[in-house]
Amino acid sequence: MLVICSDTHRQDDPGLQGQLQEDVAAADLVCHVGDFTTESVLDGFQEAADQLLAVHGNADSPGVRNRLPDARAVTYEGVTVALTHRQNGGATGLELFGRSRDASLVVSGHTHQPSLTVADDITFLNPGSHNEPRGNRPGYAVATPDQSGLVVELRSLDGTVVKQLRVEED
Repeated sequence: MLVICSDTHRQDDPGLQGQLQEDVAAADLVCHVGDFTTESVLDGFQEAADQLLAVHGNADSPGVRNRLPDARAVTYEGVTVALTHRQNGGATGLELFGRSRDASLVVSGHTHQPSLTVADDITFLNPGSHNEPRGNRPGYAVATPDQSGLVVELRSLDGTVVKQLRVEED
């Protein structure tokens, strides 16, 4: 299972609770697309997750920025996932970012607004924020492998599935 978070915006700890905390502990991989804010929060995620891959965001401290890239790609269960906090150029910029990395799933944060959409052959995910939703539903995302790809779910903090899409292997 892959767990995806963004926009934690904490000072001392990652603020993991409920089903999100359980999912992070059980995940094969946790991806975070920026705005931990402090190194303490980044360290807390690293302690809670078996494996963490992350990028920094615009609100991250210099210490976090020095430890993390601003973008990266990973292949999980045959699906290439491109990670960035935000991309200039809006939807077009995110599409170009994903295509430049041959990604089938593009994950971004920054807006705190959870979304899961498909355009052409790319799935776009913003998991929202689990700690500072700014008027949106707090949440995160989970991707689980199936026969030939991933089932990606937007979830509320209690684990309720809000939206689900399937992403084919590359």
